[in-house]
Amino acid sequence: MKELGGTNGLSRRDFLRSGLVFGVGAQALSSGYAAVPDVFARAVLSAKSAAVQNDKVLVMIQLGGGNDGLQTVIPIASSQYRDFRPQLSAAAAKAQPISNDVGLHENLKGIKTLYDAGKVAIVQGVGYTNPSFSHFDSIRVWETADPARRQQDGWLGSAIAKNYDSAGHPLVGCACGTTNVPGMLRDLQATLTVIDDVKTFGFQGGQNVEDVMGTLYKSTPGIYGALFDTAMSTVRDTVAQLRTSSAKYTPKGNYTDKVQLVYSSKNQLAAALQLAAELIVTGTGVKVLHVTLGGFDTHYTELNRHDALMNYLDSAITAFHDDLTAYGMADRVMIATWSEFGRRPKENASGGTDHGTASPIFLIGDGVKGGLYGETPNLGKLDQLGNLSYSVDFRAVYQEILASHLGVDAKEILGQSFDRVPFVKAPA
Repeated sequence: MKELGGTNGLSRRDFLRSGLVFGVGAQALSSGYAAVPDVFARAVLSAKSAAVQNDKVLVMIQLGGGNDGLQTVIPIASSQYRDFRPQLSAAAAKAQPISNDVGLHENLKGIKTLYDAGKVAIVQGVGYTNPSFSHFDSIRVWETADPARRQQDGWLGSAIAKNYDSAGHPLVGCACGTTNVPGMLRDLQATLTVIDDVKTFGFQGGQNVEDVMGTLYKSTPGIYGALFDTAMSTVRDTVAQLRTSSAKYTPKGNYTDKVQLVYSSKNQLAAALQLAAELIVTGTGVKVLHVTLGGFDTHYTELNRHDALMNYLDSAITAFHDDLTAYGMADRVMIATWSEFGRRPKENASGGTDHGTASPIFLIGDGVKGGLYGETPNLGKLDQLGNLSYSVDFRAVYQEILASHLGVDAKEILGQSFDRVPFVKAPA
């Protein structure tokens, strides 16, 4: 079985020999080049050589809906926190202190253990200027790394396109536990894989999809028939690789999705992270993964809902880290959380919180330089709208992930440089 995740790209000869079975030879391919959109032509003529040769992996966990940072990293020393949140501040008495000022939510026990071991960095007060309180708009800002809302490509999609051979190795960028490509990974020049169900590894809509497309394109002469066959060959190889990986892999972490969330949703974070671990430890060549945990839009009865989400998040991340540790790969992988915004400092009349601004980001892994970064939110100095002021531009966190962990040119992706947030032990 050919490994899709090595560092060497497929050559033009490889494509012609194994991919084009409709009788289209080199001459016909060359003559048809000008008529083919560039994204297809690049994939057919040759896969780009990977510019990055290290073995680092990034796993992004989206906390969808707007995670309440003040209920996650709790300002235990603040009397204003208790004044602002008569009901929600009950969490402060049970929090796990990590400094004189803040404590982790009581249900983040596994993450607290990793924090004590120096394997968790928490960047406080992360945000951007002129924040949006719209889910859609703010998600776009975080996905594109562009507060001006001009960019369309995702920052990680751009990193993949510019630095990895995703055309020759389609498992470089992968979204697990979803049916859609996350905007963070989206880029016209990057080949990405989306895996919803670890058990099936088939086409969305059923295996009949291949037969239908084959009927449409089988008799098409020239380059488009060749493109179809090349694409389908890649799909078949990828599915075969996934099934081989599944057969080789035995989870060594205690993954479970059997949790009673107060807020019901199609959340299967543990299964998605288990799939991510499978792709990493079996050598598929995956570099960037994205998973999502929803349910954080806590406008009402937040206390119990957020407690449940924290417990679920903690158990899934702990199982994932245990799995990677058992396989000797925890030093290669960085986990990073993100959410479109935080919540307002004051709880509302429904015992919840509305859309806010700055919130913390967690970076987890054996290669992380643990501790607190940024500034603890000052509840005595809110902005004109009564929201938290941010102290760290979210792109500064991205910059450290890109440059120091993945080892790519962060300025090429982000368009400018930011003050460093040094949460990586040994920069790549």
